[in-house]
Amino acid sequence: MRGRGHWAIAVRRPDRTIHLESHDIDSVARRMPLLAKPGLRGVIALGQALSIGVRALTVSANQAVSDEERLSPRQMAISLAVASVLFVSVFVVGPYLGFRLLRRDISSSFLRTALEGVGRVGLFLAYLVLIGRMKEIRRVFQYHGAEHKTIAAYEHGDRLAPDAIDRYSTLHVRCGTNFLLIVMMLTILVYAAFGGRGLLWSIVLRVVAVPVIAGLSYELLRLGARYRDSRLMRAIMAPGLWLQKITTRPPDRDQIEVAISAFRELLRREGQPAVAQHP
Repeated sequence: MRGRGHWAIAVRRPDRTIHLESHDIDSVARRMPLLAKPGLRGVIALGQALSIGVRALTVSANQAVSDEERLSPRQMAISLAVASVLFVSVFVVGPYLGFRLLRRDISSSFLRTALEGVGRVGLFLAYLVLIGRMKEIRRVFQYHGAEHKTIAAYEHGDRLAPDAIDRYSTLHVRCGTNFLLIVMMLTILVYAAFGGRGLLWSIVLRVVAVPVIAGLSYELLRLGARYRDSRLMRAIMAPGLWLQKITTRPPDRDQIEVAISAFRELLRREGQPAVAQHP
């Protein structure tokens, strides 16, 4: 669970106890206010999310095994580096190279780029559906649902108790899944506008433009959460909410308890009451 200035993590150990820890968020935007401006803050937020995610994955993995089996920082760094290269290759560069083969059949670079974007979204959805069949990933999706239910209960001023929390939806407008889908959709517009200028230029553009697109997506996500009653914003956020039906699953009571533990620790570090003052 992440707040404004802290993040907390709870992990269910093999012996059924819950490991709990929390940390400060050392944001560069605090030292350089310019980076907190719209357009730039999304890039910073993405970098922070990746950094916190790496640390959280390390904590989670190491709490699930014995001391002898724990991952070293070097092993985790290598694993994440390989994953990053695969992500860029499969979801960023791969679709471009695939649809480039059709340039003789589709002369319009704009149309090819638009089809590339649609293909990228389809590939991403297929990937999520495929990994969602794995037992371990289903549990990740259940914890994702427990996170959303817990936050929704708090935002509605309800008790932070499993029976109260379980009544709420696993879908939430500020979810990172929404962010990823908005990024995918914006890439269609950005790549179509600047594509068609040669192989090297197109590949470099697709990699370099990711932070810019992330910044724009972050602002749209904030607007969607702020104006959730707007018909326009509901329409923009709707595909992300539909996608959450893939990336979230109904959690069990044990998983909700873990989510509550992480959220209570975050509230303690943030100096917030355990019950929302303004439902």
